[in-house]
Amino acid sequence: MFTKKENRAFRPLIEGVVMRPLSFGEKTILCEFNLEKGYRIPPHSHPNEQTGYLISGQLNFRIGDEWQIAKAGDSWCIAENVEHEVEILENSVVLELFSPVRPDYLP
Repeated sequence: MFTKKENRAFRPLIEGVVMRPLSFGEKTILCEFNLEKGYRIPPHSHPNEQTGYLISGQLNFRIGDEWQIAKAGDSWCIAENVEHEVEILENSVVLELFSPVRPDYLP
């Protein structure tokens, strides 16, 4: 599958967070997120492994019991069912890959 960026629109997920699915297959989905400074992604977990890359911005990120300040160029991998949360310190752009595919993120 090849997807042109103009074929996928951003949609709100929670206040301060918009997402657009970029490409997906049987086992993975790649999504782009725009995160607005001053908002939070509350603690949550899901049955998907989540691998991410911070393109721009800065985040205070908790995975399990560990907090890290993520800056542009940093990346992470969160195992399935591990609780995590994010405090958005600067407007940020993130790419994340989920496996298996998150049906709620499909176009």
